[in-house]
Amino acid sequence: MDKPSYVYILASGPYGTLYIGVTSDLIKRAWQHREGVVAGFTKDHLIKRLVWYEIHTDITQAITREKQLKRWNRDWKINLIQSTNPAWRDLYAGICG
Repeated sequence: MDKPSYVYILASGPYGTLYIGVTSDLIKRAWQHREGVVAGFTKDHLIKRLVWYEIHTDITQAITREKQLKRWNRDWKINLIQSTNPAWRDLYAGICG
């Protein structure tokens, strides 16, 4: 089995600004967003809350899914988040444990 890959959505807060990304190390990448160690969109817009993610068996699948989600309209993305995380909890602590 290949190393797992992740597609994730971060939010600035409930119903806030959204960011979709892909990574092979979700804990490290989420930490980088939270701490603002990489300049860019998430740092500029204070997008730190991990509100949704899914696991893929290879990076190609994850990249394909990321591109699909980025084409979705905002309502679909919100519905996706709400389907598994209706309170918009920050899932970061749960993945570190």
